[in-house]
Amino acid sequence: MQTTDHIHSTDSICNISDYLRLNAETFPNKPALLHPDKITYKELDHYTDIYSNRLELSGIRAGTLTILMVPAGAEFFILTFALLRIGAIPVLIDPGMGTRDMARALTDLKPEAFIGIPKAHLLRIFYPNIFKTIKSKIIIGFKWFNESRKENFLLHKQSARYTSHVSEKDKPAAIFFTSGSTGPAKGVIYTAGMLINQIIVTRSLFNIGSDEIDLCTFPLLGLFAICHGNSSVIADMNMQKPATLNPVKVIKNIQDYACTQMFGSPLVLKKLSQYGSIKGIKIYSLRKIISAGAPVHSEILESFSKMISSESRIHTTFGATEALPVTDITDNELLSDRQNGNVNGICVGYPVEGIDVNIIEITDHQILSWDKASQLSVNKIGEIVVKGPWVSASYNNNPVANKFSKIQDLKTGEIWHRMGDLGRFDKKGRLWFYGRKSQRVIAKDSTLFTIPCEAVYNLHPQVARSALVGIPLNGSDTKRPVICIELKSGFHQTGELKQELYKSGKSSILTNGISDILFFKKFPVDPRHNAKIFREKLATWASKRIR
Repeated sequence: MQTTDHIHSTDSICNISDYLRLNAETFPNKPALLHPDKITYKELDHYTDIYSNRLELSGIRAGTLTILMVPAGAEFFILTFALLRIGAIPVLIDPGMGTRDMARALTDLKPEAFIGIPKAHLLRIFYPNIFKTIKSKIIIGFKWFNESRKENFLLHKQSARYTSHVSEKDKPAAIFFTSGSTGPAKGVIYTAGMLINQIIVTRSLFNIGSDEIDLCTFPLLGLFAICHGNSSVIADMNMQKPATLNPVKVIKNIQDYACTQMFGSPLVLKKLSQYGSIKGIKIYSLRKIISAGAPVHSEILESFSKMISSESRIHTTFGATEALPVTDITDNELLSDRQNGNVNGICVGYPVEGIDVNIIEITDHQILSWDKASQLSVNKIGEIVVKGPWVSASYNNNPVANKFSKIQDLKTGEIWHRMGDLGRFDKKGRLWFYGRKSQRVIAKDSTLFTIPCEAVYNLHPQVARSALVGIPLNGSDTKRPVICIELKSGFHQTGELKQELYKSGKSSILTNGISDILFFKKFPVDPRHNAKIFREKLATWASKRIR
């Protein structure tokens, strides 16, 4: 049963590390972390003070751009809260994207400090020109962490309470990089106000009380759980490579600590539900499951819902690094209102209270001001745009991205963010997702959208997933549409299968102009959630096979 939650006065919060301090004062002996380290809120706040002093001695001050590359764990949370408490600007980037892509993304950053495990520092050594602005280098290891916690490492006289930096709510507080799933990763500027508003809205939207036991499968959202006053279990998985998740270990985490809530990408939910279905496993302690990163298909929702209590809810949220959350809907509504295989798009729910969501006419050009944007009516497909208190207003040192992704309202001064996603609103006010704008295929006679076109082929029982790509035509701005097919395990390409898929495509008004079908063994996907298909890579591959 949900306990009565204590209420923080958010008016006085100007630094999200203050949430940690308030929780430490409210329930000092309650575990902030349960696994693999057990640390109380009082200890976590104290270690954060220790680290804040230690980092300041190392030359890190308010405003210092600091790359942080430490795996999820107690040390990651302490370091992040310490940087925020100092007023430094932590920079988080996903190592799963690979060293070259990370180096490319960080080229214009001009960082001043680098904190990471020994392996992470190889990036700095391999690309010295990118990191020549760095003045403070800290190599994190087990010894460094243990000695710091024991207050034996330059800290025996510097373990006093550290006064949090007073952060102006419209000033940069952190930089989080996008996954780079549809282009080069971009550094999203998070202000102190954005972070605080995300804490407030997620607590309200998901009805998160301080009695929750949270399973952490994504480090950044683990920070929110601590701000909410939860006890966190860090899942036994490599969060940089979620595809390697061992469901036995993660389900054991849930069962051993009676977790009441969790965040999981669609891939995480899929792997847990597949194993749970085979073994007949029930995890009734889970009251709420939150998924984001990509739309969750109904088959996954249906399978996972059988593992949990009928009163428990699976929330599927839509958003992006630049704006999260944007919409929300729960499994009970989605499963009771299924449409035929997503040929009408994927329902991603209702706009979250406090955020404005709109649909504008599709264009690849810059929109100079909001009055120049052409807003569309119900059931018209266009680009999704959002504005609100937890929507980022700019990218870091990226004027080109700002130019094409932001629209200023000259009357109010507010900024609309262009999601780069396509969708429509239905008559109930729900948003339906149609795919990425950059991945639509402008063919000779029509424009094809990825989600509805792929749904036609995904209905075949042997198809794991499909991907619509476009092949440039010589001397034309239009493209030749091609469908790439990834088969389910145990099935193989045959002439008969290809003919069946061809007939399916021709029978639908959405895909009857597609004549080319190619088979690809395993689609390339984003490293962060392993859910977004790298259609650009498939398009390059397909162009070499179709002339």
